[in-house]
Amino acid sequence: MNTITRWNPFKEMEDLTNRLTSFWGVSPMRRPTEEYMTEAEWAPLVDIIEDETEYLIKADLPELNKKDISVRVENGVLYIAGERKLEKATDGKRYHRTERMHGSFVRSFTLPEEANPEEITAEFKDGVLTVRLIKRESAKTKLIDVKVS
Repeated sequence: MNTITRWNPFKEMEDLTNRLTSFWGVSPMRRPTEEYMTEAEWAPLVDIIEDETEYLIKADLPELNKKDISVRVENGVLYIAGERKLEKATDGKRYHRTERMHGSFVRSFTLPEEANPEEITAEFKDGVLTVRLIKRESAKTKLIDVKVS
């Protein structure tokens, strides 16, 4: 006996996306459900800003503590690593939706040639990690006064 099923183009798109991403070795987009949250893959978002004297890297790390974050430089690469722990429901509370990712992360950035690895500082305040990469004196822009005669 034949059955009629309703065509769902979005389901077909999701199936195709999952097949292609698994073929290329990329993690498919995951729905924020409890079963996927146990194997979270995430990385904090960063902004990289440059001016005449320094580079700034600002990483969003809400609800992390200073002890959960490490910043190190190794072989010309800056590493920002840490871990956001999964919150457990307590006192009879239940989670109905969990969309914020958790788990370990590592971000790495090749240091620009102008950056002085001896003058790198990091500050963590209000959930934002700010790493300052001071430029070497030779890399800073110098204004030359041109005299008109």
